[in-house]
Amino acid sequence: MKYLYYPGCSLRCTGKAYEESLQAVFDALGVTLEELQDWNCCGATAYMAVDEMKAFALAARNLAIAEQQGGGASPRMVSLMVPCNACFLVLTKTQRYIVQYPEVDQTVTAALKAANLSYDGRVIIRHPLDILINDIRLETVVEHAKQSLNGLRVACYYGCQMIRPYATFDDQYNPMSMDRLLRALGAEPVDWPLKTRCCGGSLTGTIQEVGLRLNHILLREAKKRGADVIATACPLCQFNLECFQSRINRQFDEKVNLPVLYFTQLMGLALGLSKKSLGLQRLFVPLGPLPASQERGDHVGV
Repeated sequence: MKYLYYPGCSLRCTGKAYEESLQAVFDALGVTLEELQDWNCCGATAYMAVDEMKAFALAARNLAIAEQQGGGASPRMVSLMVPCNACFLVLTKTQRYIVQYPEVDQTVTAALKAANLSYDGRVIIRHPLDILINDIRLETVVEHAKQSLNGLRVACYYGCQMIRPYATFDDQYNPMSMDRLLRALGAEPVDWPLKTRCCGGSLTGTIQEVGLRLNHILLREAKKRGADVIATACPLCQFNLECFQSRINRQFDEKVNLPVLYFTQLMGLALGLSKKSLGLQRLFVPLGPLPASQERGDHVGV
């Protein structure tokens, strides 16, 4: 099994642990990731507010390269794995707007032509959770598990961009793919109604009092629900929820000390991978010993 892979900028800097754990996990599952050649920044969601048409052209270049690299002149569809939630949203939005709005299609087509590229709509944007649940499947993941996550209470945090506004593989209001995956590996996902509530994104760096308050709400509720750890799939969400805990505790007289991991890091622990290969040494709030470090057995299953 092989997929084209678009890392995006965050996974090469602040979200490095996401890429490390993603590659380690997929390698352990026997899945090959082929990096998209000469990819460029998708512009994230912020550039859409600066110049929407240029943002679409910027993102579409990645789609054109994926189409070329994955199939060439072949009419077959090409799956492109996009781990970062912001990248996933921007590329999906670009793809849809090209189809829905002629003026976007014309602008993008002209921009790509100037770079000797073209895009015919043969790329399928895939999130790693989608691939793990629907292609690799939970049964296969469980077969590769070496130890259970039994006793670990996890608040699965999807953020606001993975399934909104485009719910391509999970429920828009109550996504469960991450919950199902970690439950299959023995963890106990807590009932956490804020799993899609926004963390504030870049507000922690622009209007900090608002950003900190939004993250405080999420952290307080996760703690209230008895979570041992928060699992996420977004580099910016991970950064906001982990790196501002000390400041949030001071400002709101709180006592939160919750590790915030990528779901792939928790998967890697269940698969018996080394902590370094999963980037766990990069955590600001370290993960303590698993509640029940045991060999794969009755507590691991679908």
